[in-house]
Amino acid sequence: MKLVVVSAGLSVPSSTRLLADRLAAAVADRTPVDTEVIELRDLAVEIAHQFTSGFPGKALAAAQDAVTGADGLIVVTPVFSASYSGLFKSFFDVLDKDALTGKPVLIAATGGTARHSLVLDHALRPLFSYLRAVVVPTGVYAASEDWGAEGLPERIERAARELAALMPKTERREEREVVPFAEQLAALRAS
Repeated sequence: MKLVVVSAGLSVPSSTRLLADRLAAAVADRTPVDTEVIELRDLAVEIAHQFTSGFPGKALAAAQDAVTGADGLIVVTPVFSASYSGLFKSFFDVLDKDALTGKPVLIAATGGTARHSLVLDHALRPLFSYLRAVVVPTGVYAASEDWGAEGLPERIERAARELAALMPKTERREEREVVPFAEQLAALRAS
């Protein structure tokens, strides 16, 4: 199975990328996956060009193909002005409108304070629901004070377990079948 991680961190090193890597490792501990990481900061110019020209550049097209062909996604964004970053949103705006239909997605975000944790349920979850993805119940938010503290490793493990349980339900083929929500929940209860 193929796991694709989309990281919208802007700095190097990045707490956003650190969270993305920890989530990917936790999923890989539960199910065999080939993991590909997409760093959006490397695609910023090509994303802007697609908005103006209508065509993706070579690297952006490869990233779009990776996301479309993934069996599961982990998406992580820093929080800016109480929402996902503009670069993060722009990447998903230039994807084909059906690219995420039925695809299991683990949402995550990083920020300087716990006050921004609602970004998961007020910005990320609605975005991926609109894109018809299957969003795992547990989203992971990491504020600066969460690193090395109690709670974050447990949230990472729970979210990874939920994504790993949903990934086998996704079959690789041109048209993806949407698995009813009740079946998705039943699969999570079994794990």
